[in-house]
Amino acid sequence: MTGRERVLKALNYKKVDRVPVDLGGTFTSGAHVSVIANLRQALGLDKPGEPVRVSEPGQMLGEVTADLREALGIDVVNLPGPKNSFGFENADWKPWRTFDGTEVLVPGKFNTEPEPNGDILQYPQGDKTVPASARMPKGGFYFDAIVRQKPIDETKLNPADNLEEFGLVSDKDLKFYEKQASELYENTDLAIAAALPGTAFGDIARVPAVGLKDPKGIRDIEEWYISTISRREYIKEVFAGQVEIAIKNLERMYQAVGNKVHVVFVDGADLAAQNTLFCGPETYRELYLPFSRKINDWIGANTEWKSMKHCCGGCEPLIEGFIEAGFDILNPVQTSARGMAPELLVEKYGDRIVFWGGGVDTQQTLPFGKPGEVRRQVAERVRIFSRKNGFVFNTIHNIQCNTPVENVLAMFEALGRKV
Repeated sequence: MTGRERVLKALNYKKVDRVPVDLGGTFTSGAHVSVIANLRQALGLDKPGEPVRVSEPGQMLGEVTADLREALGIDVVNLPGPKNSFGFENADWKPWRTFDGTEVLVPGKFNTEPEPNGDILQYPQGDKTVPASARMPKGGFYFDAIVRQKPIDETKLNPADNLEEFGLVSDKDLKFYEKQASELYENTDLAIAAALPGTAFGDIARVPAVGLKDPKGIRDIEEWYISTISRREYIKEVFAGQVEIAIKNLERMYQAVGNKVHVVFVDGADLAAQNTLFCGPETYRELYLPFSRKINDWIGANTEWKSMKHCCGGCEPLIEGFIEAGFDILNPVQTSARGMAPELLVEKYGDRIVFWGGGVDTQQTLPFGKPGEVRRQVAERVRIFSRKNGFVFNTIHNIQCNTPVENVLAMFEALGRKV
């Protein structure tokens, strides 16, 4: 089977010749740039003067290129967007060195000049004339959003302010998507995954709007979560406006890429922590499900795309709602969280929603275990999650910095790769 055939069969609960594998297909199934650099070196793929590109600066993800996909037997490829989370293009690459000493390439508008205390700030759309929107502390590995919440005047709260980033996709960007989708479809035999613009409701990574120069509305993370209770009608108005824009964008996106795309990352809103929920099943059905259902109904009626819901933590009590909302796929399947035992998930939901993730624990086993422990856990997860065929292997969220390369190689060895 080709990677594309393998993934599509798994998404339809059909038997495959081997479990399909993702690395870098989505923004929650990749690896820190230092991990990608170490993998390339270990596999002998490094070329002089060609450091790894940082494909998503917000999470410092490393680009997974064709030679790495081929070496590891990856079955999924990402359809990139025209801009990253900070709102500037991944273009005009320039060298930079991360705090752990990894030589990388970053986009031209990526700020590489440290503050007096050594921190690195990033600016929305690369514009240093406005306040910074994210900070990487000296010695750190990731950027933290800087909350730029203005004082809230209840009499002037306007849901349109929380919709500023959800505009119509431009003709220029549509041409970008069209070109990239055609090239990937024609030049690879892999499943193509894309992130849809503006379809996630309450994705807390988006609330601070690190790509906007002057974000208005409710932009503080704590305030947003409080508002889902104290200002619920306001949040519903935001979501309703978001749906209206999103449906128009779906129509335009489909005209551009058609069914050359196979998997769409629709919603990245985390609704659970490791041991509890951010909202109960009843709240999910009232506040989130109706809007997600509209998106997924449109996708189901007009495309062949499969819809992915991302939710970290112990979200098991919400999975029935995710299925009711029309999601085809759940990611990242955080099996270390409360109620997320693989056997339970497969037994209750394994023939109704595809598990994309859960392949190995990225909090403990992969970064801190021994290679033998990694191999055993990977083999066990593949055995359990493959029982009903609806499984795409991926680590639980992105592979984190400082993960030993020998453990990452052990993971692929357990998947039958000769690395």
